[in-house]
Amino acid sequence: MVKNRAANHSAGKNPTTKQKLGSGQVRIIAGQWRSRKLTIQDLDGLRPTTDRVRETLFNWLAGDIAHARVLDCFGGSGALALEALSRYAAYAKIIELQRSAALQLKANLQTLQCDKADVIHGDTLAVLQQGCEQEQGFDIVFIDPPFRKDLAQKTIQLLDSQGWLNDGALIYVEIESELTHLTIPAHWHTLKEKTAGQVSYRLYQYQQDSVTIEEENHAVAN
Repeated sequence: MVKNRAANHSAGKNPTTKQKLGSGQVRIIAGQWRSRKLTIQDLDGLRPTTDRVRETLFNWLAGDIAHARVLDCFGGSGALALEALSRYAAYAKIIELQRSAALQLKANLQTLQCDKADVIHGDTLAVLQQGCEQEQGFDIVFIDPPFRKDLAQKTIQLLDSQGWLNDGALIYVEIESELTHLTIPAHWHTLKEKTAGQVSYRLYQYQQDSVTIEEENHAVAN
């Protein structure tokens, strides 16, 4: 997953190399577009999640993707949203701050002849602050922001308070492994959690409640 990496956010992602614009690719793992490779923008700060982590995530979600409404909060390459759509999600909204990455996302959707997604070019926090514009909320949400910008915490708070989540929604959060805690709403119940190198990734389920708790960052073997 290559996520929302604008210039004012990208420094925290620590990319290992600076590549030429437009020279990267993302591969869809499974579903109707299995093994398709799509062009991505290799902008400074974009960080692809490994296929291994992405495959683990979609194994977790295997029984819930079909017919789900998906929100990808930090779109980047759109790898997560496209993977979900390949596996027959009903709809995906993808938010991406960098204009060139947003345009590439739209081009890739056209290449796939997919009309079940909208790409929103804008700042994630500003979009979420406006509240969910549609009558329906979302069933699956991906949160994979630039590291070390406190964006995961702010995104969680806005999703929880602005009506974006359907009851029972599944929320995937990917953060830097050194982040020792997040304030997680008590009605976000931890289902899965793993650490791979410098990345910690977790799956929560939203159920209506009202209390917040401090959650320690620890890996759970699965």
